[in-house]
Amino acid sequence: MNVGMLWFDNDPHTELSKKVARAAAFYQTKYGQTPNLCFVHPSMVKENPLKAGSIELRSSRAVLPNHFWLGVNAGAG
Repeated sequence: MNVGMLWFDNDPHTELSKKVARAAAFYQTKYGQTPNLCFVHPSMVKENPLKAGSIELRSSRAVLPNHFWLGVNAGAG
């Protein structure tokens, strides 16, 4: 993924998978394509790799906590 959408969600009462789903729904509406990859800060995931529905989650220290970098992994089969 070279290009993506950055999403912020710091709601402490919502689980990670629901936050990713909200971000993915907005991405779908805005770009007309469903994201399949999301980068999050390592503090947000307990294991790597992880899935949120059909979206692969990967951790990256380049992404700040409570931020989600979503996009399409062109290499995904």
